[in-house]
Amino acid sequence: MKTVYLKIVIIMTAMTLMSCGGEKKKQIAASDSSVSGSSKLLIEKPQLTFGFIKLTDMAPLAIAKEKGFFEDEGLFVSIEAQSNWKNVLDRVIDGQLDGSHMLAGQPIAAGAGFGRQADLVTPFSMDLNGNGITVSNDVWSKMKPNVPVGEDGKPIHPISAKALKPVIESYKNEGKPFKMGMVFPVSTHNYEIRYWLAAAGINPGMYSKNNIQGQIDADVLLSVTPPPQMPATLEAGTIYGYCVGEPWNQQAVFKGIGVPVTTNYDIWKNNPEKVFVMTKKFVEQYPNTATAVTKALIRAGKWLDTPGNRKEAVKILSMPEYVGADEVVLANSMTGTFEFEKGDKREMPDFNVFYRYHATYPFYSDGIWFLTQMRRWGQIPESKPADWYHSKIKEIYRPDIWIKAANLLVEEGYLESSELPKTDGYKPATTDFIDGKKYDAKDPLGYINSFSIGNKETEVPSIQ
Repeated sequence: MKTVYLKIVIIMTAMTLMSCGGEKKKQIAASDSSVSGSSKLLIEKPQLTFGFIKLTDMAPLAIAKEKGFFEDEGLFVSIEAQSNWKNVLDRVIDGQLDGSHMLAGQPIAAGAGFGRQADLVTPFSMDLNGNGITVSNDVWSKMKPNVPVGEDGKPIHPISAKALKPVIESYKNEGKPFKMGMVFPVSTHNYEIRYWLAAAGINPGMYSKNNIQGQIDADVLLSVTPPPQMPATLEAGTIYGYCVGEPWNQQAVFKGIGVPVTTNYDIWKNNPEKVFVMTKKFVEQYPNTATAVTKALIRAGKWLDTPGNRKEAVKILSMPEYVGADEVVLANSMTGTFEFEKGDKREMPDFNVFYRYHATYPFYSDGIWFLTQMRRWGQIPESKPADWYHSKIKEIYRPDIWIKAANLLVEEGYLESSELPKTDGYKPATTDFIDGKKYDAKDPLGYINSFSIGNKETEVPSIQ
């Protein structure tokens, strides 16, 4: 009996050890499941929720998800449409979203003290260009006689706001304010429409510490309208024009209710548009996850700018869970063309840029431009020393995360090392603006002072 009992004990012990070994293997497998098969980064938070607004420039998020780039990094991502830009900002700050497609000015304003304040970071720039300024049919009919035409009888672009100035004056003489829409006080659209107007001597209004409407001394009253509501608001006559991203300019053409008169490519050639934003707390708590997200988005940007992929991108963006607009409307700009007056479709291969010209890299100089415009229009109410602009943007724009992600992609064969910019974070000075003004990010005070309309900056002591 003792021998039998001993055999039973030995068998049971062996089974227990095998069971423990199996559990150990399961635990190891579970641990490995949150490690990307390509990057070998230990993903601290694999389940993520990102936000976006229904615009074509959210494309890198949709592509990273649909093409499996997030999954390649060991990330399981949900992407949720948001109602407006304020909601996007609040939900990222409050932790309801792990990150989001966001206006380039939003993390900058949050760090500079305009609006809701928070520590947000930008490791990835989502695109260049992509916006337009559209006016109602009635306004266009009054502008058109002031616009030079070419030999083909079509308007010569870019169209200056000088063609709009007499129309605004006629409204003023009739006692009617001239109203236009933009998407958010710190949006690229707000600064672009202001730049376009001011370059023609039209005052778009000032902000002050106690007046955040931005309509002080304004010739044109600018107000906020969420992007998808722009065409309906124009059609209702609540506004006479707007600045917005696609597909909402082309939608006005498609519906026959308005005419785009310029694009932001003409206002500032290859300007930065949207960015991907996370909180500083998130990237510090989950650094590998932040790097992995950036890797997937860089791949998505490259895929979008690879010849032959835009038609598939249009199909993906037309899905109701993404932009949800008709493919024909999305294709107007996404496939390298842009329609102004109905039937006046022109080749614009750089209207939407997602990777070329180092579009995904978060350049300090891009961010500093937004700071100069916030100061110019009074959203930053007090003078700042020149070094404040540089130190502030380096808290928000994080090319170090981008560089780490890109170097891993080079190691894995997804990028060539020649595709990485050789830069100190600043682009060379440029005059690629509608008014020919020179922008040198290393001289922000001189740039602010070069404008006839807007605040003038004074020299103040440097930050100690």
